[in-house]
Amino acid sequence: MARLPDGALMQRAAAGLASVCARVLPAVYGSRVVLLAGGGDNGGDALYAGARLARRGARVHAVQAGSKIHEGGLAALLAAGGRVLRDGEETAAVADADLIIDGLTGIGGTGGLRAPYDRLAALASQAPGVVVACDVPSGVDASTGRVEGTAVHADVTVTFGTHKPGLLIDPGASHCGVVELVDIGLGPDLPDPDVVAARPADVQPPEPGSESDKYRRGVVGVLAGGEEFTGAAVLATGGAVRGGAGMVRFASVARPAELVRQRWPEAITTVIEPGPHGPEVLERVGRVQAWVVGPGLGTGDAGESLLEAVLTTDLPALVDADGLTVLARRRDLLRRAAPTVLTPHAGELARLIGADREAIEAGRLEHVRRAAAELSATVLLKGSTTLVAEPDRPVRVNPTGTPRLATAGTGDVLSGLVGALLAGGMPAIDAAAAGAYLHGLAGRLAAAPEPGGEAPIGAHDVINALPEAFRRTAQGVARQM
Repeated sequence: MARLPDGALMQRAAAGLASVCARVLPAVYGSRVVLLAGGGDNGGDALYAGARLARRGARVHAVQAGSKIHEGGLAALLAAGGRVLRDGEETAAVADADLIIDGLTGIGGTGGLRAPYDRLAALASQAPGVVVACDVPSGVDASTGRVEGTAVHADVTVTFGTHKPGLLIDPGASHCGVVELVDIGLGPDLPDPDVVAARPADVQPPEPGSESDKYRRGVVGVLAGGEEFTGAAVLATGGAVRGGAGMVRFASVARPAELVRQRWPEAITTVIEPGPHGPEVLERVGRVQAWVVGPGLGTGDAGESLLEAVLTTDLPALVDADGLTVLARRRDLLRRAAPTVLTPHAGELARLIGADREAIEAGRLEHVRRAAAELSATVLLKGSTTLVAEPDRPVRVNPTGTPRLATAGTGDVLSGLVGALLAGGMPAIDAAAAGAYLHGLAGRLAAAPEPGGEAPIGAHDVINALPEAFRRTAQGVARQM
């Protein structure tokens, strides 16, 4: 900013904002546009963009939200034929507008919106016209995605320079609509990010080479399922098989072991007796490069003994479902040097770190960071926005997925998939991020194999879509090269 003339970045931002607005309107000439202008730079961006639209024949009216308004932007708007609405005119104008530009607050806004900003945000969200947010929807914390009180629900968010974490992480992300990035020339001098969203090249799993065999590709051990929850065993094993493991070794009591043998004959199954076990039980399963433990395992003494046996090894381990419930009372088991991946949803994370579930949902970024630091583990927080955190590393935000994945058993598939990637030699944070990406993409492919909208899916549909998800990811890497 110091190297550029005063106002240069704002003009670039306004030009990009006006261009996007022109694209979403059926026609600029004669359209009715309302600008919600706060006193900061985003209000200036909105006013300058409104001036550009007014010069193309739009009827542009501005609402001054507070006691201040960007003087240069206001002068440009008035010179182009726009006008400022008087008190009491804004309700009807917003209701009749074809396009509303939200420039109430900017990326520095924190906490809930106060009057009259909250009222204007509600008016915009309820209006039938298209709502375009400037940089970040007002009421959304740009750094975290928190929403405290009223916030604008945008159809399109035009953000400048770089994506902000609040645009990627719920609940803020659900307010953004389609996010359009406008390059305003910040160049390569941006600071290192503390939140990143993956591209295909960032999640590429290891590819087998000419010298590969089933052992070199990775052997994953799966301890899952019990007499009560047999399906978790089948699904976690399926995720591992379709996740690229060279071999899957599965162990449980007789009934789930038999079901896995029938559904996945390529898996090596071991029947273990009911009841608690010592570390020697793992020797019966055979040699592996990583463990998956927890789905459907039960939370009693038997399940706890198997979890303890796994976590006392020096191998990478993924803990999910019932294993996480046991860990909530046995956090001492996490004192290990080997990589550990935990895959909780918000309720499980609440038990692990003694937090409120609603607080976690409202502040996902804050809590996943806290959990990674407290538990000294890689934490994959599942939910509407999947986040992967590791101490002293940027948080990974998963950009794939669909609400259709919110169905029983899909988490078990994810566990097996990430376990296979761990066994293949990927570092814990990379395996977790890649697993989330591929799992989310498989969910999308399963729900919408053809254009025309999504359909209900089950966990087995996700397993069956994993090979295509791997192919699509590889194709995406090729396009990036």
